[in-house]
Amino acid sequence: MDDQDQRPLSFRELLGSVLAAALGVQSSKNRTRDFSRGKPSQFIMMGILFTMLFGLCLFAIVLLVTHLAGI
Repeated sequence: MDDQDQRPLSFRELLGSVLAAALGVQSSKNRTRDFSRGKPSQFIMMGILFTMLFGLCLFAIVLLVTHLAGI
């Protein structure tokens, strides 16, 4: 492996991997990259953050719809 294969994942690569995992469309090349260069703690923290933001977005949409419906 050269130096590029040893460097840690960038924020963009990490975010892309988490979003692909959420959608279930991760390629085997990226999965291999994640397991070789990524740290589990980074994926756990990004997954928790993504889940919280997703939940807040859903909550905001429900509040908006109920407000517009007059409920």
